[in-house]
Amino acid sequence: MKIQDIIEGKKEWRTHMARVKALPKDYQIVYKEIQNYLFKVGPVDLTEGTSLLSGIVDLFEGGAALKKGVLEVTGNDVAAFCDDLIKDSKTYADMYQESIGQEVNNSLKKVSDKTK
Repeated sequence: MKIQDIIEGKKEWRTHMARVKALPKDYQIVYKEIQNYLFKVGPVDLTEGTSLLSGIVDLFEGGAALKKGVLEVTGNDVAAFCDDLIKDSKTYADMYQESIGQEVNNSLKKVSDKTK
């Protein structure tokens, strides 16, 4: 990663967060919870720019402009809303599960090769 990429990433993040801070307070609260949830669940592409998070802000800006409450936009189950957003994304948990499966298969293959 080049220094220029890091600088651009920081500028993009600051611009993104300024948009979040311009949202009504209830939207900011739910956005923060969504952000925390997504960082914990770990969609791999979340670290590649702010496109998913920016899409959420776009949605929230639209809802706020229509004077909707944030839960009218997300629904009452915010975790389910998040899960739906990333349902087709690969997560770090998926990668970990795959690596465990590979490790088990490799270890079992070594054991069976030795017993032959």
